[in-house]
Amino acid sequence: MSKKAKILVIDDDHDIQEMVTSFFRMRNYDVVPYDDAQKALEDLTNNKVECDVIITDLMLPGISGIEFTQRMKTLGNMVPIILITANKKVEVAVDAIQAGAYDFVVKPLHFPQLLVSVERALYLTSVKEENHALKEVVRLQEGPTSLEGVVGKSPGIKNALDLARRVAKSSANILITGESGTGKEVIAKAIHTMSGKKKAPFIAINCSAIPENLLESELFGHAKGAFTGAADKKVGLFEEAEGGTLFLDEIGDLSLALQAKLLRVLQEKKIKRIGENQLRPVNVRILSATHKNLRQEIQDKKFREDLFFRLNVIPIWIPPLRERKEDILPLAEFFMRKFCALNNTRVKQFSKEALEYLMKNTWTGNVRELENTIERAIVLSSSEIIRLDDVVTLIQKTEQAQEEVGFKFPMSNQSKILTVEELVNKYVQHVLELNHGVKEKTAKDLQIDRKTLYRKLRDINSQATESHTLN
Repeated sequence: MSKKAKILVIDDDHDIQEMVTSFFRMRNYDVVPYDDAQKALEDLTNNKVECDVIITDLMLPGISGIEFTQRMKTLGNMVPIILITANKKVEVAVDAIQAGAYDFVVKPLHFPQLLVSVERALYLTSVKEENHALKEVVRLQEGPTSLEGVVGKSPGIKNALDLARRVAKSSANILITGESGTGKEVIAKAIHTMSGKKKAPFIAINCSAIPENLLESELFGHAKGAFTGAADKKVGLFEEAEGGTLFLDEIGDLSLALQAKLLRVLQEKKIKRIGENQLRPVNVRILSATHKNLRQEIQDKKFREDLFFRLNVIPIWIPPLRERKEDILPLAEFFMRKFCALNNTRVKQFSKEALEYLMKNTWTGNVRELENTIERAIVLSSSEIIRLDDVVTLIQKTEQAQEEVGFKFPMSNQSKILTVEELVNKYVQHVLELNHGVKEKTAKDLQIDRKTLYRKLRDINSQATESHTLN
């Protein structure tokens, strides 16, 4: 399991510090609060504290938020810094960005927007770290079975990679389909890297991970005062990706209203920020991906057919891992080298039993599940050999946790055999309890979108109410 992201919060206003700290702790972040930027700087410099993102007030006793940011950059510390202030002057925002701040948020704080800013900062950091660690690994893997980090030698993946190579330098929109975890974003990044837009931005957004009321602002931007919490103007992702590639992951979860606006952008090559009448030209290549059957979604009136044809100029399908068994060992080897590099660990080897398990597993979570399994094995293995116990530990722990919370698979000696629906409902409730009621994290762990989770919880509550009434 990956560690919780750690946020450093620096603010001498204890009320704001407590609100920010509570907001992120409720969302499963590890938060370390500071009153003094100088003390935080000393602890960071002396490695007494580590963090993934820093949120700091601009006006602080001792050194200001801008001076803190400048000193961090001088020391070579590249942790993303988000500055918050009550000063709405453009000059202050410019000074903050020039000092090296990742983002600038104006009070009163709009917490959903602050959350989006933190998540984007974390994503940027993970991409930079992964790219750095993978340079040598990818170089060693280059060849006919590899494409910018995409590893595989099965006919299915070779066909996908061959098509990706052939269309990379075109400007055509590409729709990448496949089950969750098959590596659709990796293919998208590879296409961008091989295109003529390699030095331009590659911007990715998961359309199912951001609340619908914020997604439009993220894509198109907004004017100052366009809605509650819009204390300053915002540049959208279409403008950020100017000249490069915008990757729209889980495009099948886009609402019909946003589908119509996206279609207009694709037709006119112009966007309009929320709260503005001005049309702004954009030059962006669109790559999109989904695990859904969009043709079925069209029949169900959930996806626009005209948008589908605009996005699906070049379709690329990624087969599930269970249909390309010959890719499992090359992928496992690739991930082993990757996570050994990221964790500063000597390259390990798999035991015969571990390899047999990797080959026989069905990998319902596809490449993502395999990657998580190898990462966990690298972290947990105490020897230079990755053994069977290292790759099945999560399953054993899950079974133990199920017994502890009273969630068990139906056995023949039970008084009541659970139906599949009842079993699914119990598992959903179990995961929700493990996440302390945080629905967004629960949906992510279950690998379903939030709307599906909300609908399932409503059904569970409705059935519970009906059962209580009947009793």
